[in-house]
Amino acid sequence: MNGTLQSVLHPAGADAAVIRQFAWVLFGAATVIFVAVMALMALSLRNNARPLRPGLWIAGAGVAFPVLVLSALLTWSTWRSAQLVPQSSQAALSISVTARMWWWEVRYRDPSGGREIVTANEIHVPVGQAVYVGLNAADVIHSLWVPSLSGKRDMIPGRVTGLTLRADRPGVYRGQCAEFCGAQHANMALHVVALTPEAFRDWLRRQALPAREPQGALLERGRAAFLEQRCQTCHTIRGVAETARLGPDLTHVGSRAHIGAGLLRTHQSTLAGWIADPQAVKPGVFMPAAAGTDGDTLRALAAYLEHLQ
Repeated sequence: MNGTLQSVLHPAGADAAVIRQFAWVLFGAATVIFVAVMALMALSLRNNARPLRPGLWIAGAGVAFPVLVLSALLTWSTWRSAQLVPQSSQAALSISVTARMWWWEVRYRDPSGGREIVTANEIHVPVGQAVYVGLNAADVIHSLWVPSLSGKRDMIPGRVTGLTLRADRPGVYRGQCAEFCGAQHANMALHVVALTPEAFRDWLRRQALPAREPQGALLERGRAAFLEQRCQTCHTIRGVAETARLGPDLTHVGSRAHIGAGLLRTHQSTLAGWIADPQAVKPGVFMPAAAGTDGDTLRALAAYLEHLQ
């Protein structure tokens, strides 16, 4: 996969291409108008400039010109916006995304068994296929924006909205919460991973599986530490503890590129640091520090989580 993109100037989907065209046309029109206004102002400041009749200025520059320009832009933008991908929940693939302070819960439906597949902070989609993303918020107002693929869509507690994503080529596209939602708003990222249809089906099949069994004493100790430290109070690992809903599902956390909603790369060392003191990394998060946990136990727990691919 190519590098992570977050740019309206590098569209990777049909809707993003339309939005980029909107931006360039409006920027271009504004630039032309600005230059014209500056030229007229310079002309008016010339000592030998002959003043025009005020009525002509009002009728021409104050009425006719704005009406013509704005009408042309309105007509063009209305025609062009009709070419955006329809927002329909009848798409072949539907995903549910719930925004929380300050991470994203993502739910799929297992096509073989019908069970929900829960992950966090990453949306995987097949290339070339429109995917409907049902959006809601669990606490405050959020807004999902993946500029390389689509426009923004607000996420409001108690209300379900929707957004259609379609990636035209494989890659990783960074998204961001675009509505201020508290202290860690700027560190609430989401990554859309566009895969070939075959690779997506394989990924979804693996995500539907329960957690891998630990192999070796270190990983066995890590799983035991997960239970002894009461991590299952907030986190689910399918096949180990499955009742918690407060924090991200960790069943396949090792397969994700980042932890902390895009803040850190997933690695044993970053996992250990996050577990030891998440407030030092992302102040204000609702996860407490692992006070009193010795270094060997932290390393074992981090190694166990990393192996959950």
